[in-house]
Amino acid sequence: MIADIVVDLQYGDCGKGKIAHHLLRQGAYTHCLRYNGGCNAGHTIYHKRKKFVTHHIPAGVFFGVRSIIGAGCVVNLEQFFKEIEELETAGIECDGLVKIAKNAHIITDSHLEEENREQEIGTTRRGNGPAYRDKYARRGIRAEMVPALKDYVVDLYEELHDYPAAVILCEGAQGFGLDIDWGDYPYVTSSHCTTAGALLNGIPADAVRKVWGVAKAYETYVGSKKFHGSGEIFNKLQEAGQEYGATTGRPRQCNWTNLCLLDKAIKINGVTDLVINKVDVLRKLDTWSFRLDNREGIAIHLQSEDSWKDYLEFYLPQLRLHFSDNPERI
Repeated sequence: MIADIVVDLQYGDCGKGKIAHHLLRQGAYTHCLRYNGGCNAGHTIYHKRKKFVTHHIPAGVFFGVRSIIGAGCVVNLEQFFKEIEELETAGIECDGLVKIAKNAHIITDSHLEEENREQEIGTTRRGNGPAYRDKYARRGIRAEMVPALKDYVVDLYEELHDYPAAVILCEGAQGFGLDIDWGDYPYVTSSHCTTAGALLNGIPADAVRKVWGVAKAYETYVGSKKFHGSGEIFNKLQEAGQEYGATTGRPRQCNWTNLCLLDKAIKINGVTDLVINKVDVLRKLDTWSFRLDNREGIAIHLQSEDSWKDYLEFYLPQLRLHFSDNPERI
């Protein structure tokens, strides 16, 4: 078995779907595994000049690759079947390709009702938190218990370990800054968004070949905590980048990339390759800056795109760096 992992190093919305799609187009993968989260995720993918936003279904379906919703995920049945119908209507074959780990858990109506009540901490209101809570309280509903899913359910161990020479792309959801253990608690999601989250789906540590870390040229965040930088430049950044949530449509708060957080995320996730997306947005504004920590005003302002890239390469010398200014490719 060989596994490559795609992990978001910031607060989600960094372009993981695009990178997964790019790698699947380039590589000979047998499986694509979504390893955490639920329909609170929104992965934007451009395939054959068409725009798709997937919430549950892994990117492997765009290339005829077996696409597994893993044990670390929670599934909204209505959204799952709706997404399959939308993909197949658009000409993307899902039959026989999309599977769900039998030990993935189900988001119920009661979970949705609970999360749609007023909350102090921001949420996408998709029922993920209550579903994960019931999973760990050992009173949840597993996919294998749902008759409507009998044609989709697989044993994840058998699917991955009994497959001859499996090559797996592990597609994460949300981001490091939202991880239940490593994120800005309590302003976090309910799942494991790190490389370790992929391993919890039955991937042996020694099978990992590459870890693709994904970040933006700046940071965005959707939620109730104060994150948006002070000054008109951050409003311009929001507009230039069209920063509105793929799942909720809410405006994303914007700030400069925090290099200390990025370095921490790289080290904890064991990143081998770093992709920086949306360089074109900074180019449009001709503004090239980083933060050194979370304090307001502690920032470095560079004079040009070249000096900005040089500084990043100096700060993170151990990585293979890839810069992207296109929504469809690296």
